[in-house]
Amino acid sequence: MITAADFIHPEDAAAMAQLENITGFPTFVKKILELGLEKMQYGINMASAIRLSPKQLPKLYNRLPPICEKLGIKEPEFYLKMDPQPNAWTFGDTKPYITITSGLVETLTERELDSVIAHECGHIMCHHVLYHSIAQYILQGIDSLGVLGVGTIPIQYAILYWYRKSELSCDRVGCIITDPETASYAEARLAGGPASITKDINLEEWAKQADTYEEIRTDGLWNKALQVYAIANQTHPFSAVRVREVLKWSKTEQYRKIMEHLRAGSSSSRCRECGNFVSDSWEYCRHCGTKLK
Repeated sequence: MITAADFIHPEDAAAMAQLENITGFPTFVKKILELGLEKMQYGINMASAIRLSPKQLPKLYNRLPPICEKLGIKEPEFYLKMDPQPNAWTFGDTKPYITITSGLVETLTERELDSVIAHECGHIMCHHVLYHSIAQYILQGIDSLGVLGVGTIPIQYAILYWYRKSELSCDRVGCIITDPETASYAEARLAGGPASITKDINLEEWAKQADTYEEIRTDGLWNKALQVYAIANQTHPFSAVRVREVLKWSKTEQYRKIMEHLRAGSSSSRCRECGNFVSDSWEYCRHCGTKLK
């Protein structure tokens, strides 16, 4: 079994640490939870979307259980919503559920869809869902109810900043369940259109656009300020940036070790000496040579 610590993006971890160290953040979270909005949102989703199951659109539902089993998480409720916009989201802290749109199903190949579902499972695996839900309340205008106050605006922006960084961790989960190219092609469909248009996209060339963007973003204080303003209310990083991060991570030793472990079987064991994944069939750790049996 893999854990979030095996793949978490460093910018996600850093943003989370900064967020939880903000003065007043625990009080802010408590105030949001006291409103009881999670149950309201769950009820709306239950009444308006189709809950997938072995008896309800099983071909689509059956994509979820193998992913959950591979990641070692409890299977969340799974919903389909009519919406031509390709999208997916995870909601609910006490009872997490995943919703995908009809537009997503129509736009992606089955394997690309697996990558997106795995990405959403990654949010559950990383325990992102509570703060993600709070971010969605912010975007939906909860502050207009007068329960947060002007003083919480810095916290609201800090949550959205972390939200964007958390997506980078879960892109890695899509990469683990499928492969780097599939996860990147899924992003290409969402950015440029279905495979009939984007099937021949050069992923490396697209990723280079993120480098150009970085040059623009860091070109002086004014440009930095403009880019911060441009992305402040977004929940996701720009597509080219996400693809660059996935392709870069896929070449690391960290990714290689995770995939090696998954290929070795379902063992959840680690070497007591070096901490790397080991197979139950190994007598010696193939990473450091420590005797296992």
